[in-house]
Amino acid sequence: MPGCALLGKSMLPGGPEPQQSDGKKEMSLLEGLSRCSRFSLFISTSSHGETVQLTPRRWLNLQEYQSKKIMADHGVTVQRFFVVDSANDALEAAQRLKAKEIVLKAQILAGGRGKGIFNSGLKGGVHLTKDPKTVEQLAKQMIGYNLSTKQTPKDGVTVKKVMVAEALDISRETYFAILMDRACNGPVMVGSPQGGMDIEEVAVTSPELIFKEEIDIFEGIKDHQALQMAKNLGFQGPLQQKAADQIKKLYNLFLKIDATQVEVNPFGETPEGQVVCFDAKINFDDNAEFRQKEIFAMDDKSESEPIENEAAKYDLKYIGLDGNIACFVNGAGLAMATCDIISLNGGKPANFLDLGGGVKEAQVYQAFKLLTADPKVEAILVNIFGGIVNCAIIANGITKACQELELKVPLVVRLEGTNVHEAQRILSESGLPITSANDLEDAAKKAVASVAKK
Repeated sequence: MPGCALLGKSMLPGGPEPQQSDGKKEMSLLEGLSRCSRFSLFISTSSHGETVQLTPRRWLNLQEYQSKKIMADHGVTVQRFFVVDSANDALEAAQRLKAKEIVLKAQILAGGRGKGIFNSGLKGGVHLTKDPKTVEQLAKQMIGYNLSTKQTPKDGVTVKKVMVAEALDISRETYFAILMDRACNGPVMVGSPQGGMDIEEVAVTSPELIFKEEIDIFEGIKDHQALQMAKNLGFQGPLQQKAADQIKKLYNLFLKIDATQVEVNPFGETPEGQVVCFDAKINFDDNAEFRQKEIFAMDDKSESEPIENEAAKYDLKYIGLDGNIACFVNGAGLAMATCDIISLNGGKPANFLDLGGGVKEAQVYQAFKLLTADPKVEAILVNIFGGIVNCAIIANGITKACQELELKVPLVVRLEGTNVHEAQRILSESGLPITSANDLEDAAKKAVASVAKK
């Protein structure tokens, strides 16, 4: 489903078009960044004044059925549904629905389910049927099998649950979202009468069909604002008030669960006169985890790589790639630049591992432990720019890790910034076979050369 975060930043009328990449590895890197490159701001006061620390956070991942349950619990109209983990339960759920038509949907986090393929041979992760027995047969070919889509790894993702839902006819589809907008310093409603398609495409081809309404977060959404948005979306007669009521409930949901985005596409009407949120995506403010514990407990990490989950335990962000040169950096932007310059010099990055800002020696040690456990890694490139990070802490962590883990692959280190001279002294006096680099270009060339020598 198209992300409204993109719409909010760059696709509102007058905004620049987003840059796209056709490269498979670049896409996997960007997808990983979208998952984990989030920052929390902490300000602490010491005898030396204020210290600002940026701590990277991981995005919360919820399955479709979890988002729909949250919406239903807050009075938002969604399809009736059950979630099951066996074919027998799927049959029972289909019979209990007593619906004219049933939709069966595989529950994975990746998009493109409808065009996906199971390793059982079944094509499509979304199926419509009027026969409950067919639901059972389809579920047998879904549950326990891997579903491959354009957004999954090559081998796909194992489907553990399916959603059995009432299929409703949609007479008209619209788009509606609420998101936090920096330019407006608060929440903004975004809507279009053209829903059920990529909203980014609508914003480019028909910007006049994108409607935006700012909401005063202190006063909340007004009745006339909700009605005007319903009108802009093309709802008429009694449906206009129904749509406005749903919009207000969605806004109340947005505030109550500390969301940064609630996107409904399609936000549609049925021939029977219902206004329904057919598909939804919710993003949450990670800083509100302390008061949204029930929601954050739903976080689905089952589709993440085990090494990513292990890295997350130590507040490290790990994204695996296909090469043999491990990248050990601080900051997502620097990580991408490091991967790029390795590629430009003829090498292939095996991953990047982002330390973030508030790094400690123990994290450096755990980072090296994760990198050296990867059999693909034939060299490690450390690229640190010490703004918030103290380079001496990195250097101490590197020497400890090299000594205790008995590092057996070439290590190239480029450090710059805070306390760099002390860091260089620590490394040079360690007696370890560490190759120092003057800059990023020099570091990349030396890392690539160290692999070529093998």
